[in-house]
Amino acid sequence: MFQTLKASIQTYMTEEQCAFVERAYHYAYAAHDGVKRASGEPYITHPVAVAEILADMKLDYEAISAALMHDVLEDTDTTHQQLADAFNPSVAELVEGVTKLDKFNFENREQAQAENIRKMLIAMSKDFRVMLIKLADRVHNMRTLDSLRLDKRQRIAQETFEIFTPIANRLGLHYLKNELEKLAFKAQNSARYHVLEVAINKARGNRKDFIQSICDEISGQLDSMSIKAEVIGREKHLYSLYKKMRKKGCQFHDVMDVYAFRIIVKDLDTCYRVLGQVHHLYQPKLEYFEDYIALPKSNSYQSLHTTLVTHDGVNIEIQIRTEDMDAVAKHGIAAHWNYKEGGTQSSNLAAQLQTRNWFQGLTESEDNNANPIALLENIKQELGKNDIHVLTPQGKIIVLPAFATPVDFAYMLHTKIGHRCIGAKVDNEYSLLSQKLESGQTIEIITAKEPNPSPEWLNFAATHRARNAIRNYLKQLPESETIPMGRRLLKQALNATNLTDIPQENIDKVIADHHLESFDHLLHAVGSGKLLSIVLARRLRGNTDELTESNYKQRIRQSAIKGAEDMMLSYANCCKPLPGDQIVAHTSTGKGLVVHNKNCHNVAGFENELDKYISVSWDMNFMNQYEYSSDLNIQMANHKAGLAKIFNVIAKSNANVLDVETSEMTDHIYSINVTLTVINRVHLSRIMRQIKKLSGVKSVKRRNKK
Repeated sequence: MFQTLKASIQTYMTEEQCAFVERAYHYAYAAHDGVKRASGEPYITHPVAVAEILADMKLDYEAISAALMHDVLEDTDTTHQQLADAFNPSVAELVEGVTKLDKFNFENREQAQAENIRKMLIAMSKDFRVMLIKLADRVHNMRTLDSLRLDKRQRIAQETFEIFTPIANRLGLHYLKNELEKLAFKAQNSARYHVLEVAINKARGNRKDFIQSICDEISGQLDSMSIKAEVIGREKHLYSLYKKMRKKGCQFHDVMDVYAFRIIVKDLDTCYRVLGQVHHLYQPKLEYFEDYIALPKSNSYQSLHTTLVTHDGVNIEIQIRTEDMDAVAKHGIAAHWNYKEGGTQSSNLAAQLQTRNWFQGLTESEDNNANPIALLENIKQELGKNDIHVLTPQGKIIVLPAFATPVDFAYMLHTKIGHRCIGAKVDNEYSLLSQKLESGQTIEIITAKEPNPSPEWLNFAATHRARNAIRNYLKQLPESETIPMGRRLLKQALNATNLTDIPQENIDKVIADHHLESFDHLLHAVGSGKLLSIVLARRLRGNTDELTESNYKQRIRQSAIKGAEDMMLSYANCCKPLPGDQIVAHTSTGKGLVVHNKNCHNVAGFENELDKYISVSWDMNFMNQYEYSSDLNIQMANHKAGLAKIFNVIAKSNANVLDVETSEMTDHIYSINVTLTVINRVHLSRIMRQIKKLSGVKSVKRRNKK
């Protein structure tokens, strides 16, 4: 059983390292002796398979050894210290990082899942090998999922989609991401998976000759210019085809007319020479050109992407990259993370540090007692968040999360620059520090001689690094500074309302809600960044529906939520509130004020936790100025052109379809989940009424995500 793994590691490990790994194998074999998997196989087959996946990445002997023993702490009486004594502390830490928290008592499965994911991310932020082991573990578990009950298969598949595939993507492990997506899709919708698999296999024979002819044409063009390159025709990933079909609402044959090719060359300059040659050979569709070499993705991925039209009128997608770029594209962070005794070396340290900071941000919670279900929802949303690429005046690329501001940019450059930031220029124009940045912008930070971070920045800072640095600075200030600062910020947030006009019972209630001793302690909490002045102002006034406007608010930015003009704002993906809904909000790291429907399951019981939640309301002046996404579930009898009729109703109602997914409930009834953009609740209701009028429609209802 060990021989295949041994043959693999012998290709890149020393004899001493191979012996270390073999000792780990025998240790794991003894620990799991007599234990069977759900499939009936000996349990040791699982850790060996995980180790083989990592050996394909050429991970070091410590990681391979930890993979072999990754379930020893969880499933046996072996302790962390025993493992450290038998091998070394590094291996023991890796195993500990992968081990679940099953031995602790949790109120429910959701809480256990949230804490396990949080623990895993913390361990991974210290050592990326933890996540590589966990991803390999998940891949093999997904490969052997058929032996489990249907409900458990589908739950594991959903977790894979929400947590593990975006992590694999973030780490640049595209081949693992693709396999996880394919296996999760198979577990969630096996009937559709098999239909699509049969269709792909059937089409493969007809496509083979065409792909080879394109490869030959491109190779011939490059040979004529004495350019050495490897041209590879490849098939679209099964799940990516399915996503494209869902997005476009089309049939299989409509997405199979796009062919993909990869051209691999020796050096950077040749990439751009090849780009010129393929554009000369075929007609380019310039609107689909992307230069990820000049602007790499956050996971270090680099390549030129271009879409062309062949002489036969067929669309082809081409990726052009060097051999090193191809290695990173296949193996992500594992391609350039070499483990050595005494530390790590990397050919792309900056990308690793950015990824490490990003994962650390996921594990930070402003409230250690936060609802674990809300915490897990936050992690899922953060994992799916896109990045932006902005530039320093010297042309250096800085990767930031969506919704980042100049304050986040300043702290990403250096903590001291963030502390001394007093202003910013965006594309050479003076900008508010709260302005959301966009990809491609050039940012210049204006600094003072002395540091002077403001607690007000916590209202809009989007990154963990910025928020943590601001709080750490403010914590060091004496009360003689934080109390006057808190008073000034609170007065500013109260606008036209004077502190002396606030009823004493309101003040006493807010002080009690936050378990503070006096009003001065409340002001200190505001001045030191522990509490947000805008949230406290709402509570002190006692009536969130009567918020006044001010020149200050108008100068910052407008908002569809009353009183949130100077705050970072986001809408919960679980319930997707619309103008007209009753709403409630809480603050969240990186997302500012997060707005939920009052009936959302993630804020159930908020009335009993008023120190965490605030009542908010829509500003009717902006009722029709913004678009929001919403989810509908439609149950419809299966008949010709049914989906097309639904799309037609939505289009005529001035709404757009963002996503659609269908599944068969019975032989004649289909369930259709549609994500669309609308202006407000009334707009959505009008669309729902029109859909209900269609023949064959059994029900239409708004859908909340679990």
